[in-house]
Amino acid sequence: MNQTSPHTSSWRNRIHALGPGILMASAAIGGSHLIASTQAGALYGWQLAVIILLTNLFKYPFFRFSAHYTLDNGKSLIEGYAEKSRVYLWIFLILCFFAATINAGAVAVVTAVIVKVALPDLPMSNNAVAVCVMALTLLLLLAGHYKALDRVSKLIVVSLSVATVVAAGIAMSRGMQMQPDFVEPSPWNMASLGFIIALMGWMPAPIEISAINSQWVTARQKIDPVSYRDGMFDFNTGFMTSALLAVVFLILGAYVQYGNGEEVQMAGGKYVGQLINMYAVTIGEWARPLVAFIAFACMFGTTITVVDGYARALTETSRLIRGRSAEQAEKGLTAWILWVAGSGLALILWFNSAMGALLKFAMITAFLAAPVFAWLNYWLVKDDKKHKVTPAMKVLTYVGLVYLAGFSVLFLLNLLGLIA
Repeated sequence: MNQTSPHTSSWRNRIHALGPGILMASAAIGGSHLIASTQAGALYGWQLAVIILLTNLFKYPFFRFSAHYTLDNGKSLIEGYAEKSRVYLWIFLILCFFAATINAGAVAVVTAVIVKVALPDLPMSNNAVAVCVMALTLLLLLAGHYKALDRVSKLIVVSLSVATVVAAGIAMSRGMQMQPDFVEPSPWNMASLGFIIALMGWMPAPIEISAINSQWVTARQKIDPVSYRDGMFDFNTGFMTSALLAVVFLILGAYVQYGNGEEVQMAGGKYVGQLINMYAVTIGEWARPLVAFIAFACMFGTTITVVDGYARALTETSRLIRGRSAEQAEKGLTAWILWVAGSGLALILWFNSAMGALLKFAMITAFLAAPVFAWLNYWLVKDDKKHKVTPAMKVLTYVGLVYLAGFSVLFLLNLLGLIA
């Protein structure tokens, strides 16, 4: 495989290189942003902004290493896991297998709820709309594979970014809605730890998205190779877009819901409906379509990238475990896409009432697994000769590992009742 293009880097080449990083942003800007970040603002105002910023900062190296490794070595991150130990491969497969089903089902059902809130007269149940959402997702992916995914994700992320910033600007111009007698709660206690861990688990995305991003980079390099510098520009653009929008979504919750006297709904689908209604009440009925569009673009974009990304990761992992060639595995991608979508829908139909709990479980599990795969991602690139990891990045890496491992230990100790 040709790893780099012969051209020198220019702004035209950098813009042309945009693709996998934007897909990563589209996958990230979903449950973690629309629900967790906005709820953080609604519950605690600006107080958890520091957690959002620090989590993005300290996870940055480990997501960066996925693009670094693939652009430098021409291999996917999952191939790197396999070369280190098949134990890591099996751990990743198990984590990915369950996360694919839970995440696909969760994002599809939230997307369906948003459609029903935006179109209340639609004569269909939430489950029926979820089936339609997943069917449209499959149509896009099976008809065009990576090229279609690339085009759709760019359109969604650009329109979503513009609409979200506009909505946040309108909310800030109206001021915060706190009642005079409102007593601001503190998140800095053990009772709030579960919410904070869930927030960090999917901020900016579950750690396995780094391996999925590597798969998208691999797919892009097969079709239209770009240089290391341009590929890293694409990654940084996607990551920074996701990080900045996480703060913007916190602003949405803080300025529209914080201290307004109405209890914040914690179930994902109910919360999105509440947020849309709050905007309509606070700003005006005309704002309802704008916020509904933002919510739909968030979750539909995430649905598409979750189904494609997990299917690619599962295809690659099962290929390496079974010792098959890349050409043989390519045929299995369609089957894995169908499985991820189908199992996600089955989860909705069988456990609809428990989707909120399953989503929170997935977010917490993602955070607890983060230190393991964070270290492994660094291990794969620390001795690279082409593009060495800088001393500053090494420092950020070790601080990030301490941050992720420290919060994981704190949460487990609290869960076991050893601290309260």
